[in-house]
Amino acid sequence: MHRAQLFFTTLFTAALLHAQTAEPKTAEQVFKNITQLKGTPADQLVPAMTFIAASLGVECSFCHVEGKRELDDKETKKTAREMIAMTAALNKNSFGGKREVTCYYCHHGAHLPAGTPPVLESDLPAHSEAASRPAAGDGPNANEILEKFVSALGGAEAVQNITSRVEKGLILVGSSDTPIELFMKAPAKRISVTHMPKGESYTAFDGTAGWLGSTGRPPRSMSPAESEAAGLDAEFYLALRLPQIFQQLRTGRPESINGIECQTLIGSRPDRPPVRFYFENKSGLLLRQVRYGETPLGRNPTQIDYADYRAVDGVKVPFRWTLSRTNGRFTIQISEVKNNVSVEDEKFAKPAGEVK
Repeated sequence: MHRAQLFFTTLFTAALLHAQTAEPKTAEQVFKNITQLKGTPADQLVPAMTFIAASLGVECSFCHVEGKRELDDKETKKTAREMIAMTAALNKNSFGGKREVTCYYCHHGAHLPAGTPPVLESDLPAHSEAASRPAAGDGPNANEILEKFVSALGGAEAVQNITSRVEKGLILVGSSDTPIELFMKAPAKRISVTHMPKGESYTAFDGTAGWLGSTGRPPRSMSPAESEAAGLDAEFYLALRLPQIFQQLRTGRPESINGIECQTLIGSRPDRPPVRFYFENKSGLLLRQVRYGETPLGRNPTQIDYADYRAVDGVKVPFRWTLSRTNGRFTIQISEVKNNVSVEDEKFAKPAGEVK
């Protein structure tokens, strides 16, 4: 496992030991020597650290002493605290408390921010590509994009004729592959079972809330942010339900994904980050979803790319999708899909004790 991922996993495990208590713990109640992020929910500390690491392009050891992360021995940790205080003050005094300035605002993946703009590296005029992009609102409207998407899948009636789905395939991480099964049931139940060498790993949404577990360990409830994301993944009739899920759906600027021209929709809900959807112009199919998780310091993006659509019982299903975050990436390649398979609701329920 990548060193930074291992560090964050250790932190995350400590925070989640407290996640299921009646009174949610704050960061300073769970971790040692918390100063700038006092009052932050404990389950938000790890996403905040992930945001810093990605924004500066560093690992945990850049600021922390390995094995003794509470120590203040490194100047970089002291500087990080000063920068957190600085951005908080800027946002409070200059932007009415809105979080406009973040670590990434200046660093852009480098631990030392660039203070001067780069020189041109070609004879083309600066910003020529951006200037030639179509404006948002050009092309079809939101309803037309969604209608084309539903039609591309096989039509509303065909989509609604499917009420459950079981998939088998592999989860690919680097050069390794691991068997995985996914069970889905309308309207919004989903569980993935990864068959690890020493047992099973579970990620589930029971229709209301999400949970995680692995063989021989007690399951734990997802944090609210995790559960919301899992709920969106579990939407069985996503193509039909987007107008109900999001209070507002508006068209964004057309964009290109690996040379494929796409129309975009931006879904908005009160007090939540927007979710962006990319639909291929030619086919109408969904190629990408980008959503965000809030942290005290900024938003961590999650990108899901869908590919290898195939028709199964008259409905197109992506047989391959890649999930990318700032600290990790994996691909699921499906080899078998069965629709309208009997799946009991108990399949998605969080066990009371250890997962078997």
